Amino acid sequence: MHTMWKGTISFGLVNIPVKMHAATENKDVQFRQLHKECQTPIKYEKTCPVCDREVKNEEIVKGFEYAKNKFVILDEEDLEALRKEQTDKAVEIIDFVKLEEIDPIYFEKSYYLSPNEGGTKAYGLLRTALKDSGKIGVAKMIIRAKEQLAVIRVYQNTLVAETIHYPDEVRNVLDVPNVPEEVETGKKELETAKMLIDQLTTEFNPENYKDEYRTAVLDLIENRKGNAQTVVANEKAPTPNNVTDLMEALQASLEKAKKEKPKPRQPKRKTKRKTAEG
Repeated sequence: MHTMWKGTISFGLVNIPVKMHAATENKDVQFRQLHKECQTPIKYEKTCPVCDREVKNEEIVKGFEYAKNKFVILDEEDLEALRKEQTDKAVEIIDFVKLEEIDPIYFEKSYYLSPNEGGTKAYGLLRTALKDSGKIGVAKMIIRAKEQLAVIRVYQNTLVAETIHYPDEVRNVLDVPNVPEEVETGKKELETAKMLIDQLTTEFNPENYKDEYRTAVLDLIENRKGNAQTVVANEKAPTPNNVTDLMEALQASLEKAKKEKPKPRQPKRKTKRKTAEG
């Protein structure tokens, strides 16, 4: 299992060297976008509409828009210094609470924690203490350049760091439109609804739930293999026609001059150039 982070978790004077691993993965079926005419994968470019050209990564800076079209530019060096300052700190458990006190709306993503070199004994100590107390730890940590609030808990026999949203990241429920304050419910309807809930009540077993749509899509893909629905992308793009490109360039320049303002390249010409580069 890939290690995505190494650090130290501390509570009191106890320090636990740990490694962090993603506990979940996205199983969605991923599709590529192809050009319908020749089944070539579509490429995407970062372009500047003012300079009317493609922009390289080294030409891009980060800006925060604090007002309409007004930005504060932050250098990567400044952000890296802040990240290093926070990353070098240990992940400190600052509180212990009961899991049921946290509403599920706050939970975000789960990460497995394994002991790093020399951390086995302290790892086992925290795991047992959490189990016996029935509590979870609340901590702060840096993940992907963002300070995260997290809870440390035990899942089966493994410590898990569960990132949770800060309160200001959870939208106010009062802003949800058209939610009725009270609805008059008939006694008979309510009793029937409760009976239905009782009949459908069972112990939660995650193995009972499958992604039927994903399974159906994968079956459809498997059935389409080897028949007329399968296409092979062009490995080599056709040689560009310089005469056509020249005429398109002249036409685009003429239209641009008529309007007397900057205008991006014509889409048709841009597609041909991208295909040639592919």
